[in-house]
Amino acid sequence: MLSDAIKALQSKFAGQLEEPVVALGETTIMLKDPSVLPAFAKSLKNDHHFEMLLDICSIDHFGADPRFEIVYHVYSFKAHAYLRFKTRVPERGASLPSLTPVWHAANWHEREIYDMMGLNFEGHPDLRRILMWEGYPYFPLRKDFPLAGRHTEDTNPAPMDGGPFVSIPGNKTAIEREPRAKGETNRR
Repeated sequence: MLSDAIKALQSKFAGQLEEPVVALGETTIMLKDPSVLPAFAKSLKNDHHFEMLLDICSIDHFGADPRFEIVYHVYSFKAHAYLRFKTRVPERGASLPSLTPVWHAANWHEREIYDMMGLNFEGHPDLRRILMWEGYPYFPLRKDFPLAGRHTEDTNPAPMDGGPFVSIPGNKTAIEREPRAKGETNRR
């Protein structure tokens, strides 16, 4: 059933897909142009019964062009099959169409990629930061982001800066530095 779907997709999107790769029993299809994503996703869902979007993730190929790779994982309950498809976008104008009109689950995943990598999803209903605070000027999962983070003088401090979920640095044990231990005596 999966092979039939792949053949139909190759026919429908002739010249827009690279040859599928099968590794360890998993099939991956690379879309040459991100603008094909909405039509490709609709066909997957409506024509080939890939009803469930499991995940969207992004990869930073720092130093390469195009720099970013976006990977989608979908599942068909009818065929009991997984499929992975992906596309790449350059750093300059890093933008691609949102798939929230096709799979509502794309909402959260696209927001996370926007927040952590700085990729824009055109047509997303609520594209705003989800993990970092609004106004934070950097994208922490990019490979050029330093491991120790970056100081930001031009923005407000993190909302939880010094709050109840921030561990205390120092020579104490991990249990003593645990945020829940602040102001409480350790019970054993």
